[in-house]
Amino acid sequence: NMYGKCGSLENARKIFGKMPQRDVVSWNSTISAYAQNGLGEEALHLFQEMQLEDIAPDSITFLMILHACADIAALAEGKLIHVNIVDRGFELDVIIGNALVDMYSKCGRLEDARWMFDNMLEQDLASWNAIIAAY
Repeated sequence: NMYGKCGSLENARKIFGKMPQRDVVSWNSTISAYAQNGLGEEALHLFQEMQLEDIAPDSITFLMILHACADIAALAEGKLIHVNIVDRGFELDVIIGNALVDMYSKCGRLEDARWMFDNMLEQDLASWNAIIAAY
């Protein structure tokens, strides 16, 4: 996590690769490092690797990977992740809902962003900011 926050992704990846056991926290830290450093494609690749290793994503994983999708306008991947979110029961999480609104809007799907916003059980200040920024 420290290497990722400092932008030293090569070192972060080396340490991650040498870990004998990787749990959801270590995956999240690595995915987050790539997503926050503008490497959304690599973050998506790591997310796919995580799933291949049968590590169940949590709300933090989904939040990070939705931000990666939004940053690189990866609509197809974002839609698949949205399905995964629903399948795993995270669709009621307001933070995840906000990230979905943001992802759809940054991918040019204003109608999907608005639908997501309108169908959230609750909206907070970040929800309103996300939908306003969409327009």
